Amino acid sequence: MNGVNNMQKINDVLQMGREILSKSNIDTREARLLLAEALNVLYGDLIKISSCSDEEVAKYLVMLEKRVNDIPFAYIVGHKEFMKLDFIVNENVLIPRGDTEILVEEALKYRKNKILDMCTGSGCIAISLAYYLENKADVTAVDISEEALHVARQNAKKNNVDVSFVQSDLFSNVNEKYEMILSNPPYIEREVIGNLQAEVQKEPILALDGGISGLDFYERIIPEAKEHLNENGVLILEIGYDQAENVQKLMSNNGYKNIRVVKDLNDNDRVVIGEK
Repeated sequence: MNGVNNMQKINDVLQMGREILSKSNIDTREARLLLAEALNVLYGDLIKISSCSDEEVAKYLVMLEKRVNDIPFAYIVGHKEFMKLDFIVNENVLIPRGDTEILVEEALKYRKNKILDMCTGSGCIAISLAYYLENKADVTAVDISEEALHVARQNAKKNNVDVSFVQSDLFSNVNEKYEMILSNPPYIEREVIGNLQAEVQKEPILALDGGISGLDFYERIIPEAKEHLNENGVLILEIGYDQAENVQKLMSNNGYKNIRVVKDLNDNDRVVIGEK
């Protein structure tokens, strides 16, 4: 990745990026996206640029090298869109996924006023709710990781919302009751993590590891959430595609009612909802 002249035509630089990514079987469309980030321009504005400076090309090459070494695209550029909002992300937080938007969309239907987001990570769930409820709801976000909470606080400021943040091992430092509790907890079976895509394995193990069965956090959250929900309060949980039956059973065994499953856009079970 060396030997670039002082000024390079942008088309040549872009072609170089495509070739580098192609050799590592990475979608070559990312070459253009990374170049826009390296040049600090909007993706659509690349067409207006004819050449890159030596410094800009060097920055681009660093990004490409990270990508071929399986660093997730979102970590390289430092942000990810979720619910049409922009979120800062780094190696301390799980990268927001489109599937999780299903959880937020279901939560918004209830328009509750006092909400808790457990295992908040980047804060994307709590912040999206606060934003689309126009800061009219009292939203609290909890995570065990202070590093994750630092990112979440930055995201709340970035998106101009008012969210309270609490460092806690699940409910250990939570003393109030809520009308709604949501969570996208770690739910990957421990032995499966080593088989995930290399770039997924770069995300925090703390946000992926759901224990031997993948159900460790549901087994804790479901009974504990009941103690922190008002009567008729709602618990909304994101799940793995094959966990609906087990999570429904846990809710039922803990006395929740009106339990239902919501599918994602790929027709996989994605969210389980129950009421106290």
